[in-house]
Amino acid sequence: MEYRFLGKTGLQVSALSLGSWVTFHLQVDVDAAIDCMNAAYAAGVNFFDNAEVYSGGKSEEVMGAALKKLGWRRSSYLVSTKIYFGINEGVNEQNTLNRKRLIEAINGSLQRFDLDYVDLIYCHRADKTTPIEETVWAMHNIIEWGKALYWGTSEWPAADIVAAIEIAEKHHLHKPVVEQPQYNLFWRERMEKEYDRLFRDYCYGATVFSPLGAGLLTTKYLNGIPADSRGALQGYEWLRKKFTDSEALAKVRALGSLAGEIGISLPHLALNWVLKNPNVSSAITGASRVEQVHDNMKALEAASKLTPDVMTEIEKIVGTWKKDLND
Repeated sequence: MEYRFLGKTGLQVSALSLGSWVTFHLQVDVDAAIDCMNAAYAAGVNFFDNAEVYSGGKSEEVMGAALKKLGWRRSSYLVSTKIYFGINEGVNEQNTLNRKRLIEAINGSLQRFDLDYVDLIYCHRADKTTPIEETVWAMHNIIEWGKALYWGTSEWPAADIVAAIEIAEKHHLHKPVVEQPQYNLFWRERMEKEYDRLFRDYCYGATVFSPLGAGLLTTKYLNGIPADSRGALQGYEWLRKKFTDSEALAKVRALGSLAGEIGISLPHLALNWVLKNPNVSSAITGASRVEQVHDNMKALEAASKLTPDVMTEIEKIVGTWKKDLND
């Protein structure tokens, strides 16, 4: 396993990590989570990503129960959570980053994980109503209290991240150090353009999600939506647009052909393409079966296959194509 520094910090994270979005609780119970996490850990993964909103908090409970049974040294792995959307419907319990919400939310997450602290805590979206200074102070306090070790942002506008960093520097507070954006062959704008200043001027870290386009870049959706896939799950109907878009599927077929020509699978091509970006600290993979974990971890063995010529061919296929598959 390759390890990369989390931005400007001294913390090292595995280039591939394991996340729980959609899978834990909905598709993966505690026993299956143990199998998946253990396979990832054995391959060198040290970062496991979660969020309070995933399955209404149940994802954190599943991961916490798995960690307890696995019994790993706490210093040997990193756990993250993300706060914003909430799991209750009160006026101060969802879609806000006010001080009350953040402090109560981290306490709830730690209780569900049954952990004393998380290594990383992200503000899951930007809050247009709470002053950024209030959020920065609350996150600073959470770290000072030992409930989290580092904090970051997820899908924040670059201008808001810069504002948070400048406020923290002005008051000598703990700064945000990492962003968690979507990044894959079909979703590049924010990582490659909007965040360029963050990487250049602040050495900001990036733990990117959906490196396989939520499964689109696995080829499993080329002939429709399999019954056992996330595209068929109740409550995730919005993903079906992504999985059935004819233009996107044509690109997937072309990329699959290119991968075949160089002797690797499309998922391995897609993961290594993401990791070619030096600003990526870790690519968060997902899995509903342990076999998927094993396959994802093998991707790094194919890194040398993405030569400059292959990268050029990839750009010919996707570089000029731009379509929002997330609306």
